[in-house]
Amino acid sequence: MISILLMGGVACWLVAQRNQLACKWTALVAVIAAFLLPVVWYMQHVPVAGSGNTWLIDYQLNWIPAFGISFHLAMDGLSFVMILLTSLLGILAVLCSWNEIREKTGFYFFNLLWTLAGIAGVFVAMDLFLFYFFWEVMLVPMYFLIAIWGDFNRRYAAYKFFIFTQTGGLLMLLSILALYFIHGQQNSGYYTFDYFALLNTAMGNDATARWIMLGFLIAFVIKLPMVPLHSWLPDAHSEAPTAGSLILAGLLLKTGAYGIIRFVLPLFPVAAAGIAWWAMLLGVVGIIYGALLAYAQTDLKRLIAYTSVSHMGFVLLGVFAFRQLALQGVVMQLLTHGVSTGALFVLAGMLKERLHTRDINQMGGLWTAMPHMGALAMVFVLASLGLPFLGSFIAEFLILLGAFEVSPVLSVIASFGLVLSALYSLRIMQKVFFGQIQTITDPPADLSAREWIIMACLTVAIVLLGLYPQPIFNIVSGVVEQVARL
Repeated sequence: MISILLMGGVACWLVAQRNQLACKWTALVAVIAAFLLPVVWYMQHVPVAGSGNTWLIDYQLNWIPAFGISFHLAMDGLSFVMILLTSLLGILAVLCSWNEIREKTGFYFFNLLWTLAGIAGVFVAMDLFLFYFFWEVMLVPMYFLIAIWGDFNRRYAAYKFFIFTQTGGLLMLLSILALYFIHGQQNSGYYTFDYFALLNTAMGNDATARWIMLGFLIAFVIKLPMVPLHSWLPDAHSEAPTAGSLILAGLLLKTGAYGIIRFVLPLFPVAAAGIAWWAMLLGVVGIIYGALLAYAQTDLKRLIAYTSVSHMGFVLLGVFAFRQLALQGVVMQLLTHGVSTGALFVLAGMLKERLHTRDINQMGGLWTAMPHMGALAMVFVLASLGLPFLGSFIAEFLILLGAFEVSPVLSVIASFGLVLSALYSLRIMQKVFFGQIQTITDPPADLSAREWIIMACLTVAIVLLGLYPQPIFNIVSGVVEQVARL
């Protein structure tokens, strides 16, 4: 899966020198082929109910045995649903870029596919050194996507994104090395970076454990992002190309939440429990703060970016509640936020392409000219505010239900975020599609066939997640139970 994406990216770069259209088709075929594999694996390795084994695949090769570094990849239910999300958004990111990217096309698709390869690697890496390697692989090409194909202030946004995430990555590297030297020695005398070997080492709540945990946690909450480490996100989102915003919102933010669930809680259960209330508090601050700032924006992409800060606050609240209900809600939130917010960024890109502005004060009355786009925007705006029958409602309801057992006060405050989400979500519709028609010389065109395909896939996904979430709960139930028991 990872090799197909890496080689597909190189092939796009080489093919584009002769044929731009062939480059695009190469990228699309590579992404589809890479992500058909996990579906086949899952069908072949469905875990037996009650067996206690949640791992579908566990693949390990020696890489640098002298330092205890192995090429160790494994996939369980949580990894599988995140790979599914990566596959859906990766295919749509290629389709989004079909007409938008007109220069350096080969290098663009090279960076896009390498970013997807890094993200997929993060979700399946079980060696801490390999995990850090993939963490960096997804960072560098995303920097180029923003810096080269972004909007007017793209270089500032790209530098800010790189500095924030690289700082967190280096702190995580220090923690990985500390874990390696303190707890990585095996009975044979050799050291190891292997996740499963380190999982069995007893990490208490002493100062050493807390400092090592903080190195991991800071890296992950920067990517999540958590207030006050969120300021890179609105700039990166607003300046990135449409596919870049889709991958940032739908996937890169999810790597932070995945890292907390996979590494912070299982490796440092006592130390994580010690800061749980403070983490939940910061999550609630993010919910309210992000919603208020979203309402204040006039730039459509910055508005949607701040909604991500608010929605990811629910993830932080649910993860540190240490309750099975809340963790089920967190996994649903990761999926539904990726779909609904990704769709809003795609719509923002379509509007920018037609109107050449992101200022919602210069829009208005567009439902008349683009009724199909307006109807689809209404679906995803309602999904963002948590309407029942759409996936976000289930996710946020379960998170609040689970967190209420731990801290009723924080849960009640967080629930006000749902009220605020209605305000900023409906403001998008009122400003962009309703109201007085702005002076436009030529009415903008409605959705094209390619755009219909993109939006139809996202619409089906968000409705299915809202009406029938049980398959997702079944897939991740083993992982969630293990984390909740820590």
